[in-house]
Amino acid sequence: MNCLSNVRLQVTTSIANNSFQIWKWCMSMAEKCTHMRQLKAIHAIYITLGLHRNTYAVTKLLDFCALSNSGDLSYASRIFSQVQTPNTFLYNALIRAYSSSPQPKFSVNYFHLMLKTNNDAAPDGFTFPFLFIACANGSLEVEGKQIHSWVIKNSLSASNAHVQTALIRFYANCKALDDARNVFDEITDIDVIQCNVLMSGHLQCGSAKEALSIFQDMLGRGVSPDEYCVTTTLAACAQLGALEQGKWIHENVMKSEWLESDIFIGSALVDMYAKCGCIHMASEVFECMPTRNKHSWATMIRGFAVHGRPELAVSCLERMQVVDGLKPDGVVILAVLAACAHAGLQKEGQFLLDKMESLYGVAPEHEHFSCVVDLLCRAGRLDDALKLIRRMPMQPRASVWGALLSGCRNHNNVDLAELAVKEILLVEDGNEAEEDSAYVQLSNIYLAARQCDDARRIRRMIGDKGLKKTPGYSAVEIDGMVNEFVSGDVSHPCLADIHELLDLIYLDPDFSNLI
Repeated sequence: MNCLSNVRLQVTTSIANNSFQIWKWCMSMAEKCTHMRQLKAIHAIYITLGLHRNTYAVTKLLDFCALSNSGDLSYASRIFSQVQTPNTFLYNALIRAYSSSPQPKFSVNYFHLMLKTNNDAAPDGFTFPFLFIACANGSLEVEGKQIHSWVIKNSLSASNAHVQTALIRFYANCKALDDARNVFDEITDIDVIQCNVLMSGHLQCGSAKEALSIFQDMLGRGVSPDEYCVTTTLAACAQLGALEQGKWIHENVMKSEWLESDIFIGSALVDMYAKCGCIHMASEVFECMPTRNKHSWATMIRGFAVHGRPELAVSCLERMQVVDGLKPDGVVILAVLAACAHAGLQKEGQFLLDKMESLYGVAPEHEHFSCVVDLLCRAGRLDDALKLIRRMPMQPRASVWGALLSGCRNHNNVDLAELAVKEILLVEDGNEAEEDSAYVQLSNIYLAARQCDDARRIRRMIGDKGLKKTPGYSAVEIDGMVNEFVSGDVSHPCLADIHELLDLIYLDPDFSNLI
């Protein structure tokens, strides 16, 4: 009897040991999976052994399907649908995967499905960041606000910095900056990431002044900026022309070794000084940078281009290879072409476009063709510009036809202008901003050519369609204060003095030398 019991015990132990070894092997194979063919084979073994009913085991499969670059989201969804009681991890994996997919709406669908289930699966701190990313990517502002209400109702945002940051990013991406600011102001202990997200949102929407205000508020609350925050702030200074504030940031950067050596901060300083009119300071910062990348060189080249130093811009193509061992890329070459366009260097620009692939291994893109089209149009060679467009290896975008249209405006070529507008409307079907800009330019060209009836017809069309021209905007810093000007705005407190000074300059151009 004792002998039989021992045999049974040995058999049971052997089966248990084998089951454990099989389990370990299956988990190991799932973790080592590199492509879907392997995963489907492992999934078949799971089904044979009954492991497809084990939630933990399924997480290994779904994790690869949903989050790996070699995965398959539709297959992940099929695996998920076969799980009887999916846990929070499975829901979060699919919400995260779909948030950055072409179908972000599915993230919201899985969130609602999670709320309907009666098991232990419940949203947590990892659910909402990707859920709000999905709402931002899918332009799901209404759904995002509904989820925000759910978060507040369940007290999930008050103490979770990740959820708070996701909310700010969601509203900023939806250009709902007032809502983003409201979320920001409700946070007791803000961190530098939240500040940077809100600043970036304002900067992308053209509210550089507000971005600088957030930076100052951040410093006042004792939050130390990181390299991303400094770079964003310098970009705001560049957009506003806020030279004194940019200099102040530069002085503080110099006090911190780890910030001073940051390549992106160095490039942002070069850009800021160049856009604020101090090309000598931009060049000085550039030359003192301990390390430079292609972005740094492109920034310096753009600065030389804007300041009318095309010879320095062109020389950078060779210098960056000799000094830093860097081969020019498409962005660098585009900056040099822009310099050629600004200076009217037709031969140099055309030569670079024709030889960029053989010399640097970079195939011309739309932007490069657009730049050379602009160069030819500035020189009055509109027919040559059209020939260049016709021989492009890809379908021309609106930017290329827009460059031709601008040339037509400068040289009063009505026929080519009508062709350019026709092509822009075909390419940008439904884009009101592009359509508006094209019609306004065509109307001005008609007026310059004394075709008043055509100009009135276009103006009526603009009015009937409800199109509005984006007003011109500029900013200048005086005595540390940024002054903003918008076309048609008469609210500036010094408007009368400004007009009086402009009248004096108009009457006597030499008067500007005495200021």
